[in-house]
Amino acid sequence: QVQLVESGGGLVQPGGSLRLSCAASGSLFSIYAMGWYRQAPGKEREVVATIPSSGTTRYADSVKGRFTISRDNTKNTVYLEMNSLEPEDTAVYYCNAIIRSTITFSLSEYWGQGTQVTVSS
Repeated sequence: QVQLVESGGGLVQPGGSLRLSCAASGSLFSIYAMGWYRQAPGKEREVVATIPSSGTTRYADSVKGRFTISRDNTKNTVYLEMNSLEPEDTAVYYCNAIIRSTITFSLSEYWGQGTQVTVSS
């Protein structure tokens, strides 16, 4: 089995910062693209940022210049550094990864359980 476990969410004031982490564990053969998505109440889930195993990171226009995605392949972990947070960033943030497991050896998409980020004064 493969698991993605997020951490780092919480309550922060507008203009503040948070750092989310997501660690992959289990029957990992290789991890390809990783990313962060978010879902606000009453809205559809949307992509926030993605990072391939190598190559260019991509960001939603709404977070460009404020959020930074990175990964540590030695720890099978992806991070999301969020600065200048706005109330509109309030959502449940989900980690996503494309992984080839040692069980099936096929590529599958995995999701974390989600972590709440609330930006409010």
